[in-house]
Amino acid sequence: MMGKRRRRSSSSYATSSSSYSTTSDAKTLFAIMLAALSNRQSQGTLVIQKALNYLLHSLLSKSPNSILRSQKTLQTPLISLLPLLLNSRCSEIACSGLEIVGAASLFSIEMNEQIALDDEIVKGLITALASSRRSVSMAACNALLDLFTTSVGRCKLLEFSAIDNLIFCILQVPKSSTSSVSLVAEEHDGKTFFRIGFMEDEYIILLLHAVIILINECTLEQLGKIPREHTKNLLTYLTKLWAQVHKHIAIGAAQESERFYYLSNIRTNYLAESLFRLSMEGTCTPSSKLQDVTKSIFHKNFESFIVNHWEKSPLLVKNLSNASLHDNAFSSFSQFLRSKGTVSSFLAYLLENLSSGLPINSDELDIISFLKEAREDIGCSLIYQQDIRVVKTLDSMHEIHFFHEFDAPYSLNAHDILRCQEAYNDGYTFALRGMEFRFKGIAAVSEGLSNLFGQPSTGVNMYLTPPNSQGLARHRDDHCVLVCQIRGVKRWKIFPNPCPQLPRLYENVDYLVDLDSENGDEMIDGYKEFLLGEGDILYIPRGFPHEACTIMDDDERNGNAEFSLHLTLAIEIEPPFEWEGFVHVALHLWGHNCKLSSDHLSHDLVDVAVHLMHIAVKLIGDVDPTCRKACLIGAVPFPLATDNFLQTSQRSTFNHLLSMINSDSNFDNVFSTLEVAITKNEDLFGIFRWVHHLDPKMTSMVMKDLFQFTVQQKDKVEAAFLEVKSKFCNEVIFDDTVHHYSLLLGKYRSMRKQYINGMLALSCI
Repeated sequence: MMGKRRRRSSSSYATSSSSYSTTSDAKTLFAIMLAALSNRQSQGTLVIQKALNYLLHSLLSKSPNSILRSQKTLQTPLISLLPLLLNSRCSEIACSGLEIVGAASLFSIEMNEQIALDDEIVKGLITALASSRRSVSMAACNALLDLFTTSVGRCKLLEFSAIDNLIFCILQVPKSSTSSVSLVAEEHDGKTFFRIGFMEDEYIILLLHAVIILINECTLEQLGKIPREHTKNLLTYLTKLWAQVHKHIAIGAAQESERFYYLSNIRTNYLAESLFRLSMEGTCTPSSKLQDVTKSIFHKNFESFIVNHWEKSPLLVKNLSNASLHDNAFSSFSQFLRSKGTVSSFLAYLLENLSSGLPINSDELDIISFLKEAREDIGCSLIYQQDIRVVKTLDSMHEIHFFHEFDAPYSLNAHDILRCQEAYNDGYTFALRGMEFRFKGIAAVSEGLSNLFGQPSTGVNMYLTPPNSQGLARHRDDHCVLVCQIRGVKRWKIFPNPCPQLPRLYENVDYLVDLDSENGDEMIDGYKEFLLGEGDILYIPRGFPHEACTIMDDDERNGNAEFSLHLTLAIEIEPPFEWEGFVHVALHLWGHNCKLSSDHLSHDLVDVAVHLMHIAVKLIGDVDPTCRKACLIGAVPFPLATDNFLQTSQRSTFNHLLSMINSDSNFDNVFSTLEVAITKNEDLFGIFRWVHHLDPKMTSMVMKDLFQFTVQQKDKVEAAFLEVKSKFCNEVIFDDTVHHYSLLLGKYRSMRKQYINGMLALSCI
């Protein structure tokens, strides 16, 4: 049986309503039904049923003689009767009334919205949904799905908590203990989607379809209003269903016999989005492992690490216990690896049970907005280059990809996964990104490390390298890395940073040095070599070229497994959380207060001067190494004794930057930079557009307007710039900035937490 909702054709209604002529109008129909409703005899019920059949025939008919063909809405008298019909004790009348609601919802947009905006009809529809009469509840579910076709309909159903009744109904319906699913592929706008076929009763699938549509329409506030117990129980059901669906995604869709399956209109990405949304608050995810991270990585000597090595020099932290990782922060992942026995079993299980980690803009703070943009791709299989790379290097410099035929992002299929064993045997390394949203234990470690360094999140990648091989070529990273050796041994070479500037996140890390050039070896001469065993940690500052391999002598292996598996914890310093970012926050807050309190500078002059000061800070940040360093003001250090050290250090750094801004900021340099940017049509404010997250209501001055204002009143603007610079550097309050900076960091962390929790729900590990 196919998954189209069943509705009798208009011809069937024409037969049962032949006693009404085509000249009948809505007023006559209303009068007949009103009189019949007053008659409690069976004859009255029969008259109502005939009248409803006729009305339904008119809604479905394409005949020009239909009483509704020339109308876009139902007349008010008929609308007023619908709530009574929906609540009728007679199942046939209630079902017919519900079918009329559904047909009217599909008749026209205007009629759909007319139905949706009638509170009594919507309430009656939701009440009918919870009816103990199966036929009525199913008819109500069909009507809901028809009303969903407009945003007004969906919003009104959410307003009256239809989602609660739907979840209640789903949880009450007995489910098959041996239920299974299948997928059927369909093309739409050049993309392939999968519809889910069920070996379940049609009723529960209609309920499921309706609840998925509403969940995927919810705001965060509406999701939060769903009773927690409902959310928990529905999540349990959806998680089991997703595990079955995901297996079929991995092996590909196959057309199953319609005799056994109900082919629904639920796509796999619809189901994945609902699971993601219900999991965002992460009530079941583990808490941050701050103490475990500190103990495992820094042996409680965080202050020494910050003073002597952070963003300065590499550091090897040996596994003091010289034992396995059973007491380590990564113990759960290590145990999972060992439980799979062989490398091939581990690799196959991993690739078959993971979903693609959807890319997200670093400044995106609205998870619902992100989901709306990414909803077509949620829950898809791993994408080559985006999620995974299969690569090897033969000469330290040039990488070879196993799947070299993939020019564009490509979703791995079952055949590709089978080929991965061949790749491993041929010396290829598997690099899998986003482990922090694939394993709950790793997610907790990632969160702990983020808190320790005062950053929104920490990315975690996995590298599985066969013996006598090198995966990635020698390279520099735009982020600091902690290499955590989980299994086997690996030899690392770390070269001196060839550039005095720390590379910034997302910028070309090799723009000042060519590692492939003839004199590249001379530029990075004097490397340090480290041999990592199980449980060892290696810190590599951003910008330091490095490479790693499993090529070593037998005595160096020391009985370890020949292959190597390590995790890299990437501490990415995003623009708002560099020291330059902290100064932009301070300037924004000070400028806002200055505009409110200035007694002799006009509002426009202060606004222009503050915008020019933001450019001045950017110019200093481009050349001063301190501005590129990580701001640790948001750090939650352990042990607490470190707190005083960090506070003193951070305050001192801020005062140093203010002194530099006061002495080195030059109006002429700022003006010429603005002039060149206008000529080249560049946006100088683009890289710190995130400042708007401090105040969503703030308006940003367009660069052309800023330039024209400055040109027209250059002398006044220059004087205002000098005054604003002096006052800012002398009046800004560090503690006030810390407070608002922490609020900004909290917004970023909240968004990342929601994303990670949602993605963890889609992991079938």
